[in-house]
Amino acid sequence: MDLEMLWYLVPSVIMFCAGVFGFITRKNTIALLLSLELMLNAADLNFVVFNRYLFPGSMEGMVFTLFAIAIAAAETAIAIAIIINIYRAVGNSDITSAQKMKF
Repeated sequence: MDLEMLWYLVPSVIMFCAGVFGFITRKNTIALLLSLELMLNAADLNFVVFNRYLFPGSMEGMVFTLFAIAIAAAETAIAIAIIINIYRAVGNSDITSAQKMKF
C-alpha cells in the first residue's frame, strides 16, 4: 500500500468510526442523521481514493461518488421532512418518542 494512500484512508477510517459511534450512542434523530452522513462521506472518500490509486486513468469512482452524494442529499431531505413531522406530532425529536406513534 502506498504511503500517500494512507494520508487519505486514515481520516476516512476516523470519520467512519466517529459516525458509527454517534449513530450508536445518540438518541436525537438529527444527530443520527448527521452520523449517517458522516459514514456516507467516509465511504465516498474511499471510493475516490481507491479509484485514484487502482485505476488512475478512469473516472468510475468519482462518478459513483457524485451519484452517492446526490442520493444522500435526497435521503437527507426526506429524513428531515420525517423528523419535522415527528417533532410536530410528539414535541421533541428523540427516537424513543417516535416509538409512541403507533397506529
